[in-house]
Amino acid sequence: MTDPQTLRNGNELFPATTQAGYLSAEGAIASTKILPLLKEPERLESRLKEIPPEPGVYFMKDVSDRILYIGKSKKLRSRVRSYFRDSQKLSDRIMMMVRQIAEIEFIVTDTEAEALALEANLVKQHQPYFNVLLKDDKKYPYVLVTWSEEYPRIFITRNRRLGKEKDKYYGPFVDAGLLRTTLRIAKRLFPIRQRPQPLFKDRPCLNYDLGRCPGVCQKLISPEEYRKTIQKIAMVFQGRAGELIDILTANMEKAAEELNFEVAARMRDQIAGLKSLSADQKVSLPDDTVSRDAIALAADAQHACIQLFQMRAGKLVGRLGFVAEAQSGTPGAILQRVLEEHYANAESVEIPIEILVQHELPEGEMLTEFLTERKGRKVTLLAPQRQTKAELIEMVERNAQYELARMQRLGDRNTQAMEDLAAIVDLPDLPHRIEGYDISHIQGANAVASQVVFIDAIPAKQHYRHYKIKNPTVTAGHSDDFASLAEVIQRRFRKYAEDPQMQRVGNPDWPDLVMIDGGKGQLSSVVAVLQEMNLMEDLRVVSLAKQREEIFLPGESSPLQTDAEQPGVQLLRRLRDEAHRFAVSFHRQQRSDKLRRSRLDEIPGLGFQRQKQLLAHFRSIDYIREATPKQLTEAPGVGPKLAQEIYDYFHPA
Repeated sequence: MTDPQTLRNGNELFPATTQAGYLSAEGAIASTKILPLLKEPERLESRLKEIPPEPGVYFMKDVSDRILYIGKSKKLRSRVRSYFRDSQKLSDRIMMMVRQIAEIEFIVTDTEAEALALEANLVKQHQPYFNVLLKDDKKYPYVLVTWSEEYPRIFITRNRRLGKEKDKYYGPFVDAGLLRTTLRIAKRLFPIRQRPQPLFKDRPCLNYDLGRCPGVCQKLISPEEYRKTIQKIAMVFQGRAGELIDILTANMEKAAEELNFEVAARMRDQIAGLKSLSADQKVSLPDDTVSRDAIALAADAQHACIQLFQMRAGKLVGRLGFVAEAQSGTPGAILQRVLEEHYANAESVEIPIEILVQHELPEGEMLTEFLTERKGRKVTLLAPQRQTKAELIEMVERNAQYELARMQRLGDRNTQAMEDLAAIVDLPDLPHRIEGYDISHIQGANAVASQVVFIDAIPAKQHYRHYKIKNPTVTAGHSDDFASLAEVIQRRFRKYAEDPQMQRVGNPDWPDLVMIDGGKGQLSSVVAVLQEMNLMEDLRVVSLAKQREEIFLPGESSPLQTDAEQPGVQLLRRLRDEAHRFAVSFHRQQRSDKLRRSRLDEIPGLGFQRQKQLLAHFRSIDYIREATPKQLTEAPGVGPKLAQEIYDYFHPA
């Protein structure tokens, strides 16, 4: 990456600096009120001239310094300037973004491939509203291998979190039933840990005697050998079962030559089991020498369902599914985002040498260069028009259409619920963004709050937030839900009160409806703080009482006349239940952390920060208790002396 250059602003020179380390085209913070660039043509032209014609990543920001869009280009100046050309035909969505741009920042990179990789990481980190963002759809499961652990675990999960860097996710897989069957067979073929926690302290369980587990709990197998076993299972989910069969076949023949018939027989059974996984293969191509992926989508006005078929040795070995907002970009741009995110963390062996796409990609050349560099050999992108490859794309598209039809059936019910809710609370438009708030505590102790967001009646978990209640009057033995809700709402909408010119209605961060879990008292406390902030005119707020599922409006003493089973009320109930679940789970986490730390508080020299590091390393008090002084020193911040103090605490003489 090139070094930041000095940028000229007026008659003075300023070092090129930005918040969070991004290179700013402005170079200095203006003391006057910043306006959108379209309203200041001279400042716009000055900014565009400062952007170099080099590869890199650019950021579009609004007047509140919020990132609207992150993009990449092999020529930054040309790409950014294209947004402001009168002759450029922009979609309504992008035009809406351009009208909000108040600042442009950029990072220059050495290569186009570096720009692509950097953009993918930044989009995932900041989740800008106008970027193509893949939805966090829990119906598609992943397989997770925890390579960060000494003895890695492998299991199915629907929650892809940005956890430890070494951990590896495979998927998302469309067929959850087949995925469970595959993992169950793999666990039967290869001996791995079967239990999350040891059953006994001093001996392995029955799984060891049955040959299903190598005795991980008693460390009867070295971490290196165990990782080799896990790597074999991971190859199945990388679409490399055929390669694994070849390796096992060679090892089996070698074992037989050495008269090690027991090992050879075990490998023979493993090979037979792996072959059974693809015995019912229905899709195949005549060219069995090329590894290829095929991707296509089907979209309506709201959603785009994407399917990615993984073909290895002429056979379909994996079918992955993704969901995006249809308005977030052209079909080619959506496919490009899926491929960029999918291959961003892939190992080189997982990248095929040929990728078939339904539509031409807007930046296919950059993606090809990036994948070729990662793969170590040429990777080809192809939009086939005829014969076998085009038929494969048609089949992928047909599967995407089936998924879209299923989502549309769900969407029709959600639209009906939003229409009913809009009628109930008298909204001018459908409530596309609804926020729900709840408080959780035990008699005031560890009081927390939750903010959950539904977009088009679907949970948008990337927008969920937790709050720790800071009110000094809310303590153990003294709770105050009214004051706690008022505090959370004040913190949530504070930036709009501090900047009255900030766009509210129409802003993607501004809710169409806010729901408070509670009755008239909770609603009144929230309304009071919103009135102090002068936000009530633009914000619609209601509360939902648990006992009779009654909806209260501000200033009304009686609830609305509704049926608890009508679609709009059911939507609010789902929102309320999700807010409650999210608040309770966070409260339990806080309480659990406090209880665990209370045991460690008694150890001299073990402060709060070291307690956190120790628990993060060992995961539980039980593992800390069982660790030797040498193992304790492996935790960050724990030296030999402190390790001995911890060990002596749990093992008094």
